[in-house]
Amino acid sequence: MIGKIRGKLVEIENNIGLIETESGVFYQVYLLPRLLTSSTLNSLIEIYTYLEVREDALNLYGFATKDEYHIFKNLLTVSGIGAKTAFSIISFLTIDEIIKAIKENNVDTLAVVPRLGKKTAAKIIIELSQKLKKDFNFDNLYLSEEDKAVIDTLITLGYKASEAKKIFAKIPKNLSLEEKIKWALKNK
Repeated sequence: MIGKIRGKLVEIENNIGLIETESGVFYQVYLLPRLLTSSTLNSLIEIYTYLEVREDALNLYGFATKDEYHIFKNLLTVSGIGAKTAFSIISFLTIDEIIKAIKENNVDTLAVVPRLGKKTAAKIIIELSQKLKKDFNFDNLYLSEEDKAVIDTLITLGYKASEAKKIFAKIPKNLSLEEKIKWALKNK
């Protein structure tokens, strides 16, 4: 794992920077727009990195702060969120905006990210609210009446709101209301 890189930013193409280390190794790294605008060519930069290992590629993502890195890794724990989507979220929103959106259950803030719909934004809020130890309130979430019924049923059956939220996030979306509740009870 490549955890941190310090070197000279020698090339920039779109959001990819080429960083030359003292040992003469060049790393191609996806960099956040904030990092690109604050850095100039041939300047020394030090970044935290995340290495995505895929069958067809090795992608390196760079972050100016440890907080950006940790939020990125938390976003990756949300089912259906890959490195490119997590990186897009951090590229379009600041860490404070992301945390505030999760704390306030503000789906609209997250939904401004291109190709991130309201349902995915709600899923991020549901799954990360506990990890970020924020108060959780279903009232502000963009949920269908059927989804609210599933959550209400689980709470009525004795689950705590946090447990109901965890279970709800894992339920396959293509099931009927009755099937969702049965799935939740079997797979808690």
